[in-house]
Amino acid sequence: MKRRNVLKMSLGATTAVLTAPATAQSEKAEPEAAAPACLPWPAPRPGGAGAAGLLGHCRIGTGPAVCVVLHEWLGDHVNWEPTLSYFDPGRHTLLFVDLRGYGWSRGMAGRFELGEATDDVLRLTEQLQIWRFHLVGHSMSGLIAQQIALQAPQRIQSVTLFSPVPPTGFHADDAAMRALNAVVDEDDAASRAIGSRTSNRYGPGWLRRKLAIARGAATSEAMRGYLKMFTTSAIADPGRLTAPLHVVSGAQDIPFYRNEAFRSAFAAAYPHATFEIIDDAGHYTMLETPVRVASIIEKHVAAAT
Repeated sequence: MKRRNVLKMSLGATTAVLTAPATAQSEKAEPEAAAPACLPWPAPRPGGAGAAGLLGHCRIGTGPAVCVVLHEWLGDHVNWEPTLSYFDPGRHTLLFVDLRGYGWSRGMAGRFELGEATDDVLRLTEQLQIWRFHLVGHSMSGLIAQQIALQAPQRIQSVTLFSPVPPTGFHADDAAMRALNAVVDEDDAASRAIGSRTSNRYGPGWLRRKLAIARGAATSEAMRGYLKMFTTSAIADPGRLTAPLHVVSGAQDIPFYRNEAFRSAFAAAYPHATFEIIDDAGHYTMLETPVRVASIIEKHVAAAT
């Protein structure tokens, strides 16, 4: 089945404001219901045009611990929405960032390469005058987060990665590459990929929701570009990492993200890395177990601050 238009579903609550008409018996109309004070994503900033444009982003919270949060291949910032209620905004400032071609940066063209993504994130934080921060990555952006931490070690306080691409990259043979390329255009292929990464434990409602997030997240060009990035790139000289690194896996994910080879790749590259497994989640931990994910981030940030 070829890709079709899928309505991007909001994951936040929607408030309807109803106004009752005045009646002949009343001297004045009842006041209107108040609008919600805060939307799930307050005042997001869209990405800028041109090679030097800033990535789209949204800042939530006012706390001293600044966390830069990146996304995966089949989702943008929307993946993180279920976690928002579980962070302490007085302790944390969360900067959710969309890479080129995704979400708030959907209109930004690019090469969609590891170096470009790394430079984009660092340029954004510099422009926002964020000089020291914690990094959070998911899946393909786990590779980008590793490169950022190695390129600007003096600026990184900690790195927390969820089901990340290891420093050796995501090696895929010809059959796997055909299957991954099909995900970009074919809903059936995307649904199979999503299902396999959660051990096919959930019903059709989950697949519809996650597919809608994926289809609303990115351009086809960006998806193909980043697919090439995380299947052909690797981290050079990873031993230079100085920030604490915590790697989180879902026990229900595909074997690649939870087997011994995966853990060994991180342990060999980063001898001081720590590991954690969420038993009741697959690849999309922030959607499947949002309370646990927020707590893991807060705990690791607190230990490194």
